[in-house]
Amino acid sequence: MALDHIGTRGVRMISKEHSRLDILATVSGVMIALQARVNGELSHRLNNGVEAALVSFGSGLIVVAVIAAFSPAIKSGITNLRGAVSRKEIPRWTLFAGALGGTFVAIQTHVVPVIGVAIYSVASIAGQTAASLLVDRLGITGGGKKKITVRRLAAAIFTVLAVFISVFDRIEKANLALFAVFLAGVAGAVVGVQRALNGQINEHSHQSYTTSLLNFFMGTSFLVLVLTVIQIFGDTPLAALPADTWWMYTGGIIGVIYIAFTAKIVQHLGVLTFTLFSVGGNLLGSLIVDFLLPTKGVHISWYLITGIAMTYLGVIVGGVNNSQSRRLSKQK
Repeated sequence: MALDHIGTRGVRMISKEHSRLDILATVSGVMIALQARVNGELSHRLNNGVEAALVSFGSGLIVVAVIAAFSPAIKSGITNLRGAVSRKEIPRWTLFAGALGGTFVAIQTHVVPVIGVAIYSVASIAGQTAASLLVDRLGITGGGKKKITVRRLAAAIFTVLAVFISVFDRIEKANLALFAVFLAGVAGAVVGVQRALNGQINEHSHQSYTTSLLNFFMGTSFLVLVLTVIQIFGDTPLAALPADTWWMYTGGIIGVIYIAFTAKIVQHLGVLTFTLFSVGGNLLGSLIVDFLLPTKGVHISWYLITGIAMTYLGVIVGGVNNSQSRRLSKQK
């Protein structure tokens, strides 16, 4: 009787922990929307998306490096990660996950001007969701393999449909470059894989900000390389950084918090569940950002509000609580 009581209390505590992780996953989606607005404004002012991305990544790297200099925990995480690599518990190539973030930004910079943000968002989310199913099945997150059930597959499809509905009124009726749409899907898939690798890195470092430091270092290095190549072979000059609007430089700080959240949450929730909550938060965040910090030509529509509702319904369809209950029952 006492054992049953202790078991029940333990299950309730774990359930509350999962609920907090669900909320944090949603908050991370809101942060994506806020960061997109910040980096988008900087890119507009510089007229150079790669340079804006480098400023964002570089500032994030500086923030994490300063924190790491005074944080024994982050240094301990680096030591843990080095030990895991030397013992071959984690492949060396996994450490380059941050370069995938740079790849995502590089693709985004070239694709969005061709097909627009709306269609890019639809294709990117589709790529993220498809990749999430695959990496969950393969257990790349470090949290173990997770089954692809009919409900989870249906939830993924439903979420993609929800994103399409949310941007339906923004899609321009024009001829699309199908290869550009394909690349947008690849960009989304890259993000899904990056999240999984971050979860695996975090499992061995035991410190989410150590994972952030590694991600920003790799991402910044990759973008420096890309920008150097553009300067050598392209004709896009570097622009002077504007000094009149401070908030345009907060994208890196937001990224630091986001990557730390992602690395910590994904290994417990799984990439698909995280993606479902994150997409919902992203849409909700977009609604808040468009209302408080409106961009010229953007308006809040019932399509967007309907998409937000459908996304959270997709979470329910996916049986998130049921999948958590199964994991909890194994721990009893």
